[in-house]
Amino acid sequence: MGEVYKARDSRLNRDVAIKVLPATFSADPERRERFEREARAVSSLNHPNICAVYDVGSQDGIDYLVMELLDGESLAARLVNGPLPLDAALRCGIEIADALSRAHRGGIVHRDLKPANVVLTKQGAKLLDFGLAKVGAPAGPASGASMMPTIEKSLTADGTILGTFQYMAPEQLEAQDADARTDIFAFGALLYEMVTGRKAFEGRSQASLIASIINANPAPLSSIAPMTPPALERLVRICLQKDPDDRWQTAHDVATQLRWIAEGGSQIGAPAPVVARRKSREHLAWGLAAVLAIVAVAATVRIVLHSDPAPQPTRFLVASPPGVVLSFPRISPDGRTIAFVGTAATRNRTSIWIRALDSFEVREIEGTEGVLRPFWSPDSRYLGFFVGRQQLKKVAVAGGPPQLVATHAGGADGSWSSQGVILFDGGPADPIWRVPAGGGSVTVAMKPDPARKESGVAWPVFLPDGRHYLYAVNDANGPVGLRVGTLDEDGSTALGDVQSRFEYAAGYLVYVSQSTLVARPFSVKTRTFTGDPFPVTDKIQVQNLGLVDFSMSAAGDLAYITQAVEQKSRLLWVNRAGQDTGTVGEPAVFGDLALSPDASRVAVSITSSGAGRLGENIWIYDVKRGAASRLTFADGRQIAPVWSPDGTRVAYAAAGKSLFNLATKLASGAGAEQAFPEDKDHYLFATDWSRDGSRLMVTIASRNRDNSDLTVFDPSRPGKSEPFLQTPSPLFEAMGRFSPDGRLVAYHSNESKRNEVYVQPYPPSGGRWQISTAGGGSPIWRGDGREIFYTGLDDTVYAVPVEAKAGSLEVGNPVKLFQRVLVHGGPQTYRWAADRDGQRFLLNVPVENATPQSAQIVLNWAATLRQNP
Repeated sequence: MGEVYKARDSRLNRDVAIKVLPATFSADPERRERFEREARAVSSLNHPNICAVYDVGSQDGIDYLVMELLDGESLAARLVNGPLPLDAALRCGIEIADALSRAHRGGIVHRDLKPANVVLTKQGAKLLDFGLAKVGAPAGPASGASMMPTIEKSLTADGTILGTFQYMAPEQLEAQDADARTDIFAFGALLYEMVTGRKAFEGRSQASLIASIINANPAPLSSIAPMTPPALERLVRICLQKDPDDRWQTAHDVATQLRWIAEGGSQIGAPAPVVARRKSREHLAWGLAAVLAIVAVAATVRIVLHSDPAPQPTRFLVASPPGVVLSFPRISPDGRTIAFVGTAATRNRTSIWIRALDSFEVREIEGTEGVLRPFWSPDSRYLGFFVGRQQLKKVAVAGGPPQLVATHAGGADGSWSSQGVILFDGGPADPIWRVPAGGGSVTVAMKPDPARKESGVAWPVFLPDGRHYLYAVNDANGPVGLRVGTLDEDGSTALGDVQSRFEYAAGYLVYVSQSTLVARPFSVKTRTFTGDPFPVTDKIQVQNLGLVDFSMSAAGDLAYITQAVEQKSRLLWVNRAGQDTGTVGEPAVFGDLALSPDASRVAVSITSSGAGRLGENIWIYDVKRGAASRLTFADGRQIAPVWSPDGTRVAYAAAGKSLFNLATKLASGAGAEQAFPEDKDHYLFATDWSRDGSRLMVTIASRNRDNSDLTVFDPSRPGKSEPFLQTPSPLFEAMGRFSPDGRLVAYHSNESKRNEVYVQPYPPSGGRWQISTAGGGSPIWRGDGREIFYTGLDDTVYAVPVEAKAGSLEVGNPVKLFQRVLVHGGPQTYRWAADRDGQRFLLNVPVENATPQSAQIVLNWAATLRQNP
């Protein structure tokens, strides 16, 4: 339909490809619409495996696209030489699936996925030709003509039809609506061809090919490529299901499964011939044993032959949606649905995400922003949750807005009884509270007993009878004991020691002991232990104060988050256009960073290998040489570094028993750290040091993290401080930064229901100016105070010109500089920095192909314990 030229972009000094629609075709409305559709579709996408569109326009009656120039060969040309090696096919498949996932999230269905539209480059596979893409939701059934794929000039007329139709899904051939699952069918045919070198569907005529696609299944991969892993065989088979509902439902799930297979998968990843040989050896061994013991086992064999096979555990992963970190999995009592707390990388607030286990979709429940840790109703129809430790709500999983159950300050973890009662815990010294599930007044259910030296009670968990419940008793350092209480009765019974959160299911109490998830037989009738604990997994993620990321259904299905994967990142220099200009040091598990005033050094927190998030210390890098020296040597976490204006000291947040307090240390590493007085009720994070060295701006977050304010400390007198900005819960002010002259403070606040950047005078004297316009945070002043940089909700870096005049501030319009994915951090952390002249930026960016965090699901897990007591 057009011509493609190699060209030179003289303004940006780069080679490009120009796709031209000649004037003779421009008069054809259908061709022109297709051309414009491609421009609209691709211009809205930004992905390393999608050919980028730089510009679109028309001149002298000729329409054109300026596109990324790709150096490589098409997948179609490569397949002429035979199948790809398995590792190359998996790598290419992951890249294509990732590209499709990005397009689908943008509401774009490609509809013409085939080898000719994939280019293999040194940087990876590139998906192109979105000329048939469908943008947005379909208005109605599409016509067959609108589904016709691209015609390739190199094929004959008959070959054109056959070669084109071979990647079309049944619903496409039948002129039905095409959606993301249509692309997944084509992807399955593409992957089949990459692995085998043969097309999945063939026919001698158009009619026979269409009949094959609609009615027949391709030959198994292993019959053509014997070393194909069975897991890959299954993945392709599901992609090629005739009914869209029977296929994988998202390209993201396909990419996740391919990564799992590429990384070795599990034992089901063994090639089919190996499995067959193993089975043959096993059958032979069992046959010989049966002959030798035929008389002794005859009766047993008869019983076994007439018994149902024992249920076997089934394991699989639920990957985090793109840009979302999942935590606190909660599997429903009926074992059909799993709920998570999801934290989006572009927001500071959490929300509930759920996935039905018979679906591949992980979806967010609207109206649950600010959730802590949800809990299920006993009938699996509702989720209860606290918002900001202020309001207890419930929401129907089937749909509908959340409903208020009660207002109570300090609420956190809850449990829902079959008798319609909700128990929940509160602050460190609070009792366990009780409220009707339908709403009503909050009353005390269980208090800590000072006679037993209990400083608090927490984590109520109802037993199946709905009257008795388990709970933990705490001392100042966390949970120390497990007890049983009863609704409407005083007193409780001790069960033993415990150091973590716990759950009951299927005859077992599950908890963490010595960093291992264990299960211990437990009688709900006598409410006592009936056996010793068994290890379940040592890969469980344990957080502060015994919080553990796991849950169980009533039948014993298990969901848990594995230990946090230490994802390496790199410190990358970019210019104002976002172009790479260099790196600092080698990739590591970098966290918060800060540039020294002269930009010659960078202080950054680094997680030690194998230590998870509990071994994080501050390091100093020489920017030019890349050499690093360790500044702190604590066993816990030392984060959020801030330089003194003369570059001699570094302030940082140091983890105490449970909270973060302030400390400073000489940047040379000499001498001991100087700790600020401990604040047992707040988390303290220094965010800036004034140019004259007299003030330290600090974000103070409440212990239950439902509020944060800004306070100014005197570094020379650590016990002296003055509030700068204080607001009631649930408002958050954070990341305060002094202007170079010290007269203004930039910060971000969520008072408009999302983070925006503001500026106020210092000391407070009235007046305030909003800097960001569509969400923003983590402001940084340029060295001369005439520009403020901040990050938008999508990791886009903006610059806003500002000028202070006569007690006022003139604020210009935000200008987009660049967009780069940053390593996700909390609301009190900086993952980027700017030099004083605002021409270079240092970013903490994830390394390519980082593994997303996943939840491990084990269905019928309790059967393993019953078989192996």
